[in-house]
Amino acid sequence: MENLAPQNPSAPECAGPLPSILPTPPSRNPVLFNDRGLRTGWRLLIYFLLLLVLGSAVNSILERFHPVPFNPEIPSDFLLVDTLNFCLVFGAALIMSRIERRPPGEYGLPIAEAFGRKFWSGMLLGLAEISLLIGLIAAFGGYSFGSLALSPRGMVIWGLLHLALFTAVGLFEEFAFRGYTQFTLADGVGFWPAALVLSLGFGAVHLHNQGEGPVGAASVALVGIFFAFTLYRTGSLWYAVGLHASFDWGETYLFSVPNSGTFMEGHLSSSTLHGPKWLTGGSVGPEGSIFCFLTMGLQFLVVMWLFPKRNTATESAASLPLSEGSSG
Repeated sequence: MENLAPQNPSAPECAGPLPSILPTPPSRNPVLFNDRGLRTGWRLLIYFLLLLVLGSAVNSILERFHPVPFNPEIPSDFLLVDTLNFCLVFGAALIMSRIERRPPGEYGLPIAEAFGRKFWSGMLLGLAEISLLIGLIAAFGGYSFGSLALSPRGMVIWGLLHLALFTAVGLFEEFAFRGYTQFTLADGVGFWPAALVLSLGFGAVHLHNQGEGPVGAASVALVGIFFAFTLYRTGSLWYAVGLHASFDWGETYLFSVPNSGTFMEGHLSSSTLHGPKWLTGGSVGPEGSIFCFLTMGLQFLVVMWLFPKRNTATESAASLPLSEGSSG
């Protein structure tokens, strides 16, 4: 008997062979793209070109309206420079976030966490670290606080100015070395290889500071590894920004000692460092002291305790900087 089953009137007569007739969608150039989008090297190249263009524009404006060279030993000058530097590195990352179609918070500074619990925890631990470091140097006869160098009003004004300054320093340096660059480089080579390369660069950059030396630069590189570890454990840079800011504030203002070879105006006391360089850090400051490696080791333990390692399920759901990244 003939099959009288009704046929679908809406089905096209050529439903079967139609896909083979349509043209094949163009494939993306494997030199430029991988399965996650634009390759790491091209993204970094675009980012650095953006920094070059934006930086040149800002420098042209500054040369017109601020012809006098900035003095890094004057906190107000330093504050302006590092605020502009942060705006540059973060602004370029905002442009990249539009190109890459991802939230800018994935680069390490989510707005929802801005100056929140992680930031203030870092502030507290950074102040504790520099206090312990100076205490150890003093216990071996290498530090004297001296007499107060400021009036009560000056203490408040200079203290707040230094706090604003080093918050800007923390934002700029953390995002420059562990923000967009860390996120993107980790996509190509993995989180820890990227952190190692950028931390070595972090230490090398500090060699340009007046009075900086190899021990101090090695200490800074270790600090860079530690800050990358806080990013890995906390999921953002806010803890590192707070710790960075308060350590520098305590070093420069509260204990009034050189910071990476720079002795800045507006310090609290007429303090002195005296004794062997291995103890005091010499002209570099306490970050060149042998005890800095001890206090940094303690910081690793504190972060491991405060921010336990996430399980595999949690890490897989987290943003890229917390994963090991695959080849680009």
